[in-house]
Amino acid sequence: MSCLNTSPKTRAESRYPLDTVDFFTVLPPDKLKKLHEEGRTSTYTKGQILFTQDDPAEWFYMIESGWVKLFRETLDGNEVILDVMPHGFLFGETSMFEKNAHPYGAEIVENATLTSYPISILKEYIEAQPELALSLLQHISNKNNLKDREIEHRTVMKAPQRIGCFLLRLCKVKQPAPIILHLPYDKTLIASRLGMQPETFSRALSRLQEDTGIKVRGATVEITNLGNLITYTCTACSNVFPCDD
Repeated sequence: MSCLNTSPKTRAESRYPLDTVDFFTVLPPDKLKKLHEEGRTSTYTKGQILFTQDDPAEWFYMIESGWVKLFRETLDGNEVILDVMPHGFLFGETSMFEKNAHPYGAEIVENATLTSYPISILKEYIEAQPELALSLLQHISNKNNLKDREIEHRTVMKAPQRIGCFLLRLCKVKQPAPIILHLPYDKTLIASRLGMQPETFSRALSRLQEDTGIKVRGATVEITNLGNLITYTCTACSNVFPCDD
């Protein structure tokens, strides 16, 4: 869960939603305007399926609010969660390299507002402007780096530390104590996203409370000492809080 695909420009400073995405900053203003004129903003409710794996890919999406799950299904019918993304994230943009078919499914996990844009226009721009193609390659590389970090976490971090990392990513850098967080989606989904069974997640969350002093009441988490949580979590990672991603 991170924002490598966003630029330092804030939403308040942005003229268009895609202004916050690195690889669109090289687009001339007229082309960016055209892309946004073709965009469609819609609201979705929890549980709606946007598309499934191998569906034809005609649109890519910017999350304006809410959370979206990307997933695949195994041959035996089990679901594998690839990512759960918050507002400001882009998905579906690489489907043009997958024979114009979505390589995963997408489901709304909390009520969301999304803006969809035609992949055909994006493909047209990339074919005509090499700078955009290079920027898109960097964007894809950044996403791959995030996946590498997740593999690292699952290899070297204990389950309580992975939960701690998840919570830290919800924290603001200069947020005063005590920090009150509200889990953005169901604990069962969080467990799956972190590569745990629900019972493992429950035990690990209890251990995290004992070791760091955080308090969990339902979907609400209170962090009285952020430093304790950072020390406990980040010693098993090659990155430090606040993460540069």
